[in-house]
Amino acid sequence: MAKRTWIQAVGLAAAAATAGAVLVIAPASAAGGVGAAFSKGSDWGSGWEGKYTISNNSGSSLPTWTVEFDLPAGHSIASLWDGSYTASGQHVTVKNTWNGNLGTGGSTSFGFNVKYSGSYVAPANCKINGGSCDPGGGGPTTTPTTTTSSPTTTTSTSNPPTTTTSNPPLPGGRGAPYLYMGWGNPPNPQTVMNATGIKWFTLAFVLASNGCNPAWDGSRPLQGGPDANAIAQIKAAGGQIVPSFGGWSGNKLGPNCSTPELLAGAYQKVIDAYGLKAIDIDIENTDEFENATVQDRVLNALKIVKAKNPGIQTILTFGTTTSGPNSWGNRLIDQSKALNAGVDVYTIMPFDFGGGADMYGNTIKAANGLRDKLKSTFGWDDATAYGHLGISGMNGLSDQQELTSLDAWTKITNWSKTNKTARLAFWSANRDRPCPGGGVAENCSGIAQNDWDFTRITAGF
Repeated sequence: MAKRTWIQAVGLAAAAATAGAVLVIAPASAAGGVGAAFSKGSDWGSGWEGKYTISNNSGSSLPTWTVEFDLPAGHSIASLWDGSYTASGQHVTVKNTWNGNLGTGGSTSFGFNVKYSGSYVAPANCKINGGSCDPGGGGPTTTPTTTTSSPTTTTSTSNPPTTTTSNPPLPGGRGAPYLYMGWGNPPNPQTVMNATGIKWFTLAFVLASNGCNPAWDGSRPLQGGPDANAIAQIKAAGGQIVPSFGGWSGNKLGPNCSTPELLAGAYQKVIDAYGLKAIDIDIENTDEFENATVQDRVLNALKIVKAKNPGIQTILTFGTTTSGPNSWGNRLIDQSKALNAGVDVYTIMPFDFGGGADMYGNTIKAANGLRDKLKSTFGWDDATAYGHLGISGMNGLSDQQELTSLDAWTKITNWSKTNKTARLAFWSANRDRPCPGGGVAENCSGIAQNDWDFTRITAGF
């Protein structure tokens, strides 16, 4: 079992100031026909994040969609995900990628970052499939059909059937090392991005504050603190973040939110605060992982989140043995199927698990143990199972003095690329600095290396 016994010791001081939450405009629900609704997320002064939600209530399937809109002068697209785009002057055209073919009542979305100077002005002149973006304006592009499909649908052979929708890899690269702003001399994220090419960070840790309220380390606010500032910097550089809820220590949301609905609401506050495309539930210790009631609460909450946020990727991260998930990990996977939670990625933490000298070999053995469990539970083949599997290692020395060297991490990364796994992370960017002979430390790896070597390797995933 992965134990982060020292990672959150310093991160519980409250931030001195808070700022007002960013206004998120809820997309309108299409009364009939096809529509595309704009909403604005975070704004960091030199850029902002937007999203269009496409809804199909036409009574027919929508096999493809194209959304067009105009940005005001001084505004330009910096990055876009869950779609492909072209820009001609201020006119932007976005086409579906994996997320076309919407059945009746279906919806999907794409998001984008905009660089701008002057004052914010919303996009104008929206069209979907050549018609107005108002509900009913676009319409389907082919004759009606009763067939609906999702990006990837796999139905188990057990009774009752369980459908699991698989989202594509994280846009912009699936490598997302952990970054912790409450501990370990946090590096400037843009410095790391510029030096390595990394685009995603897994930002740790969202915990409970005064009951069932989410806060960074249970104390720092969602807006106005160092975490929100880091997120703004990452987005301004064309990147994105995955927040990690939980971890080994601290006061978790899972036990503090008494129902799945309340827990989903806590997750939703963080999703809305930053316009997220993915969330990571780092489920550990006896209060969450080794607690059947809380396991089920987390899974049911994720099911609610998936229903409310089309296209969002949900990730479970948990400890492992050298041969794969333990009994609690197997239960978590079995229950995710039984509850139809729609979890996209199951990530193991192959460290503090008795890995010994062969961290590469035992990491791959553990990953293949997870692969086999996913195959037997969901009826998937190897490729599909790998597409739902992630690895979150520990760079350098672990708490148990296991050594994941740069060479071992390179081999793990190459293996993950070859098998097209869904996720690759490590604990942590804070520790991705040299201190040969330094032991287990919060701000360095304990080994000889250059700054950001593990991140640079991960960026190639």
